[in-house]
Amino acid sequence: MVDGRTFKKALDKFMQSPAALDARIQIELPNGEFFDITGAKLLENKIIGSMETHRLVLTCDKPKLKMGKILKIV
Repeated sequence: MVDGRTFKKALDKFMQSPAALDARIQIELPNGEFFDITGAKLLENKIIGSMETHRLVLTCDKPKLKMGKILKIV
């Protein structure tokens, strides 16, 4: 699990790279499928007994354009 502070630190490090600034944003599911991130929502957590008061939810959709093969992980 990642909290908002850790997520921001990681994003800030990525955004120092010119390549990352123009990169497509996707999420990989456990089954290996990739989805495009389409937005983000801040939701109040109404789960009884939860430690967090809010959660950040990234919304996604299947890619409209076919993605090529990944050449390398940078």
